[in-house]
Amino acid sequence: MKVATSNFSFIAKNAARKLRGYPSGSERYRQLVQNPAFPLNGARIGLLTASASRLGGGVFEAVAAHAVLLRDQGAVPAIFALEDEFSAQDRDRFPGCEVTVLPVKGPRQIGFAPGLVDALLAARLDTLHLHGIWMYPSAAGSIWAARTGKAYAISPHGMLDPWITGRGKLKKALARAGYERRSWARATAFHALTEREAADIARECGEDKSVVIANPAPPLAIKANRVRGPQVSFVGRIHPKKNLASLIAAWSALYARGALPEGARLTLAGWGDDAHVADLRASLSHAPGTIEYIGPIYGQAKADLLARSRFVALPSLSEGLPMAILEAWAAGAPTLMSSECNLPAGFATGAAIDCGMDEGTVAAALERALALDASGWRTMQDAALALAGGPFSGRDIALRWAGFYTALKSRSPAD
Repeated sequence: MKVATSNFSFIAKNAARKLRGYPSGSERYRQLVQNPAFPLNGARIGLLTASASRLGGGVFEAVAAHAVLLRDQGAVPAIFALEDEFSAQDRDRFPGCEVTVLPVKGPRQIGFAPGLVDALLAARLDTLHLHGIWMYPSAAGSIWAARTGKAYAISPHGMLDPWITGRGKLKKALARAGYERRSWARATAFHALTEREAADIARECGEDKSVVIANPAPPLAIKANRVRGPQVSFVGRIHPKKNLASLIAAWSALYARGALPEGARLTLAGWGDDAHVADLRASLSHAPGTIEYIGPIYGQAKADLLARSRFVALPSLSEGLPMAILEAWAAGAPTLMSSECNLPAGFATGAAIDCGMDEGTVAAALERALALDASGWRTMQDAALALAGGPFSGRDIALRWAGFYTALKSRSPAD
């Protein structure tokens, strides 16, 4: 059964109308979401994911933002994840939320946590929402749904994109047969980040039961509207799908023919499997010194890099809806990105330049971007900030989630 916007109850729509105009931190906002009539007030919503730490990359950032968004709307978010080396350190990314991490037995790639199902059942959740697929949490979520009969949602986060499903085919075939197909069949609804992802979900699952809601951008973080130096940055996972090879080759070609402005720098920041990081370091051994890989950065260090970046680049081969782009826009950095980032609003409004995915198109986009005068760059920056503070703002996305969970809750049996 498709759970669509038309199913959202009157109470959710009425609550959304009442919240408009009140900042999420204001006293009036707090009073409204704590009212018993508000759809998420007191709802226990479980967020199940493979990692509640920086090791989860963009999915972790999305879950952390989602948890705070739900908390601010009166829900009680309960996060369940597999334990890893940064779980304790990153727990503060879920303020005011219940966080449960469980040890993994056996290969981390599978993520079998023997106590996960019992922990989910003991939490007396109203709804369970799985973020990410292809690991044991999918099996645990499916078991929870079967035993409780309550609403169960799944956000694949781009993991059903053909580029992804075409890699590691044996592992994914085993996962489909072992637990994913049961999990998908038991889902009350899927959450898609884009219409394109909704089509991927329908193709894999054989039915259309997706609601499209974008990731929210972080709060705007810009202190001065000044033109920045010729700094281009990449922040994200070090992985072949990010297409850093084309970015490095394009920059190197521009450098070789003297087409970069004086002082131009390309900074690559991120984490990844040891093999992928080793490949990146090897590729940089013959690259110009104006390209630097600085390793993973978090918190204030990441904020500082974005704040001094004139552009953020992501010539990706495959994405769901990248948090890196939303973070860049919120920091006042326009973007160079491929159409695979699934954010056409960036191109339509002028917040982004389509850089394509091959060396030639990326080089052309870099040259065009770095040649912009102050007025042209500020126009792009204004467009980026308008998107992060408007249709992708936490407020607008939160109101859509209120309707989504209200529709889900109406399908769950009472305790």
